[in-house]
Amino acid sequence: MEKIFAVINDMETDGIIGRYAIGGAVGAIFWLEPITTKDVDVFVMLPSSPGGSLLSLGPIYDYLTGRGYLPEGQFILIEGWAVEFVPPATPLVEEALAQAVERDVNGISTRVFTAEHLAAICLQVGRPRDHDRVIRFVEAGVLDTELFEAILRRHDLVGKWQKFERDYLEP
Repeated sequence: MEKIFAVINDMETDGIIGRYAIGGAVGAIFWLEPITTKDVDVFVMLPSSPGGSLLSLGPIYDYLTGRGYLPEGQFILIEGWAVEFVPPATPLVEEALAQAVERDVNGISTRVFTAEHLAAICLQVGRPRDHDRVIRFVEAGVLDTELFEAILRRHDLVGKWQKFERDYLEP
């Protein structure tokens, strides 16, 4: 996986993407025990086109295909992994991207969403697999309660969290 992070770091250095961070299931692996996943979600700030505000994934595809990586549906295959580049779609994801932390993977630096942001995003999205992941974060004891609750307040997720606690965490 470090080869993927090296490619993404090169993209940032070369100005193809702005700040990035790893989220989704691969992001969760930095905080939890490994799980099976087939793709890497890379949340990115995209430079806007000159003179406009239109965001485009075209430069990403051009850059990567020029280096021999091939698109497959919504993904680009990089070093055998399906990688999806995702612009932040909500204020919560924007904050997660801004507050992502550095991690070292076999000598390659990468940024990853904090455990608290990953759990809050899972709570906001609310799919069954997201609920499972929030439970794993809680059971692993990796959430800083104060930070997590502050994120929930800022993004109007306190009610969802209270319902989640009643439905999934209380005996």
